[in-house]
Amino acid sequence: MKSKFLVLSIIAFNLFSFTLVYATPSTTYWTPDTSDIQPYRVVHITYDNYVTHDSSFPADYGLTVGVLPFEKLQMEVGYDMLMPTNKDKWLQDGSYFNAKIGSPEGALFENSPAWNIGIFNVGFTEDKTDYDIMDVIIGKTLPWNLGRVHLGGYYGLTATLQKTATGGDGDRGGFMIAYDKGFFPVKDDKGEFNRFVLAADYATGKNAIGGGGVGLYVYFTRDISLLTGPVWFNDSDLNGDLKWTLQLDVNFKF
Repeated sequence: MKSKFLVLSIIAFNLFSFTLVYATPSTTYWTPDTSDIQPYRVVHITYDNYVTHDSSFPADYGLTVGVLPFEKLQMEVGYDMLMPTNKDKWLQDGSYFNAKIGSPEGALFENSPAWNIGIFNVGFTEDKTDYDIMDVIIGKTLPWNLGRVHLGGYYGLTATLQKTATGGDGDRGGFMIAYDKGFFPVKDDKGEFNRFVLAADYATGKNAIGGGGVGLYVYFTRDISLLTGPVWFNDSDLNGDLKWTLQLDVNFKF
């Protein structure tokens, strides 16, 4: 418990050193299996929705902030607010902190992969939202303009992640794989960026995290994008059937 409060204290210090923010960790699609970290003082606002015709997850309102002014060592911190949730304990049950630190490709040595270590879904309701999931991720751009691939592993620091809808024990950890590929490059006054990005990822494990999806980012500008596509789950008793996601992302620097 002390280690959890230490992590939260570090996150809170970084958050309130700038402003009060609500954030989600950088992700590829469904999982946080990406080497991307928000640059220093760049704010990432997101709205994520997962729905079917008869059920949906709570909507995720968030923002991620880069907090280290270094090129070769970067860090982001954030806070998720999921709504609707328990009306009597909406702040406690709907709140999740996250943070990660790492380096981009080529930072350690020539052609070195990107890497990061993080924690996400740090909740405040014991045995319900305190997933406290650690992850380690490496990523590399493939040759011949074939996109990027990421590999990672995750592990719940509490037993909450193991809980299943049927009362049995699920998996406390697992592995992740992700891929993304940009295409149709366009230019603006800052240079070139891809108008579309194909993204796909998957996490092993029978738990709340296990599952994956594939979808398409559409970049209206380099700082405003919309992601859409299906997401499926390893534990359908817990997460339900396949859902469709719509994710709006906006970046700005302050």
